[in-house]
Amino acid sequence: MYFAALLARTEDGWQASEPDLDDVETLADLSELARAAGDEEETVLVFIEQEDAWFGVIRVDGEEDPRIYVSDAAAAARSSYGEILLTDEVLGRDPEDLDDLVDLDGTEDGEDNDDESVPGPSDDHVPIGPLGDTDLLADLGMSTSDLLALSGDGALTGEALGEIADAIGAADVLEAVR
Repeated sequence: MYFAALLARTEDGWQASEPDLDDVETLADLSELARAAGDEEETVLVFIEQEDAWFGVIRVDGEEDPRIYVSDAAAAARSSYGEILLTDEVLGRDPEDLDDLVDLDGTEDGEDNDDESVPGPSDDHVPIGPLGDTDLLADLGMSTSDLLALSGDGALTGEALGEIADAIGAADVLEAVR
């Protein structure tokens, strides 16, 4: 079960809405949905949570690239919405580097790779634990250490998004859409 909310920072404070994610297939789709929720240069946050497994925060500021934080990348990777957030950039992968390292046949430099005990680069390796921009909420009142503390040891209390909203002054509006 998923929960998602859009929080747009306006001159009058935060405004929250529950987005329809049915047509969201890519990070670009999610970013456009966020941009549509606010005015041109407003900060918009997208909260996505999968029941007690992981949460993600996406920050969109105007036309800038979205900034992403995921509480547990490995858990998110097993989720359709989580996969949207785990871009090569967030995972620290450079697709061009992978192309240079591995030929199309999957072997380095076109050589045969008979030694299966030596793992090659894995395009699907996702680390366990928090991943992404830990400073994305620092200017809004949520420190990096507090954000990381909510990710804890992988066991979410279900209140992580509420605590984030409280720290940035949006607890009441988030609760209204929950």
